[in-house]
Amino acid sequence: MKALVFKAIGDIELQDVADPAIQDAQDVIVRLTRSAICGTDLHFIRGTVPGVAKNTILGHEGVGIVEEIGKEVKTVKPGDRVIIPSTIGCGHCSYCKQEIYAQCDNANPHGPQAGTAFFGGPQSTGPFNGMQAEKVRVPYADAMLLKIPKNVTDDQAILLSDILPTAYMAVEMVNIHTNDTIAVFGCGPVGQLVIACLKKIGIKKIFAVDHIPSRLQMARDQGSYVINFDEVDPVKKLQELTNGQGPDRIIDAVGIDAQKSNRLADIFNTKEFKEELDKIVPHPQPDNGNWVPGNGPSQALQWAVKAIAKAGTISIIGVYPQELTSFAIGAAMNKNVTIRMGNCNHRKYLPMLLEWIEKGEFNIEHFITQKVPFKEIIAAYKHFDAREDNWIKVVLLM
Repeated sequence: MKALVFKAIGDIELQDVADPAIQDAQDVIVRLTRSAICGTDLHFIRGTVPGVAKNTILGHEGVGIVEEIGKEVKTVKPGDRVIIPSTIGCGHCSYCKQEIYAQCDNANPHGPQAGTAFFGGPQSTGPFNGMQAEKVRVPYADAMLLKIPKNVTDDQAILLSDILPTAYMAVEMVNIHTNDTIAVFGCGPVGQLVIACLKKIGIKKIFAVDHIPSRLQMARDQGSYVINFDEVDPVKKLQELTNGQGPDRIIDAVGIDAQKSNRLADIFNTKEFKEELDKIVPHPQPDNGNWVPGNGPSQALQWAVKAIAKAGTISIIGVYPQELTSFAIGAAMNKNVTIRMGNCNHRKYLPMLLEWIEKGEFNIEHFITQKVPFKEIIAAYKHFDAREDNWIKVVLLM
């Protein structure tokens, strides 16, 4: 089969590889009909989330048709259309029973303390071959897979594999109330769906912070007040818009590949950010403008802590590697800030979100800005990596 394979930092290839096979009685083989490219995939290629093994198949978003099942699988059969969650859980350990699937005791082969098991990620997450491929092996299928109703399209379903549950979890963690003000840092795919989820639950005072015009425009079209951090200081602007208080809630949907502001007033942070980046990616491998790590690794976190109202809440859903150790913990403590974060427990949210879509209560397909044949995946990666206009959410037609 064809698959997108990680070779090294800055090096990916579309290759012929062996088809996946059943390895365990709870496994299922799915022939993919949709996959997608995510900002997390870019972290791996840029090297800002290190540790991906050579020849790992990338991709953690997938929708497809069950082709083969292990002898103990009971909930799906060949021919079923299914959503595959990005994170993997066994369904029966103490964490999975609490719906904390991202901290399953059994899914990660490195042991109970190893953390999240994840498709197409670093060695520490499995590794499990990912879904930028024609087929994928899904472990713990009875606990993980969700059948797709006939009236839900593949394009709708693919957003449920990762980014919509991730966005909803970010909103849940921030514990927002109707009259609260909230700022969303990062207007990429997850940030856009965060805004959509906030609108769905009735939140009206939303500020969106980014610097890419097409992404700011999409946030504006959703009714957000947009802030371009290359034009104004986002901390001062947020305070100005909230009577000097700062937003009650902030969601960081950026993560490690943040870009620092191009304003001269922010030039003093350059050395600090370079030291952070050198620690995480000592040997980046840019290629004709692609695969360049973000130049402000902790920028979004710094702004969030400075901007948040006293006793406010910050929700972190953007991805940070374990190698990043700098954080303004003293400033956060001094303001009595609550901070919640973590990898998404996708399977927890899927039934509710799927019901919203099935009933026509939540329109999400327009967040897909590019549909690309799988054979063109490397070119699509480069467009997305370069943050070109309207390359916001890229879905792969398998």
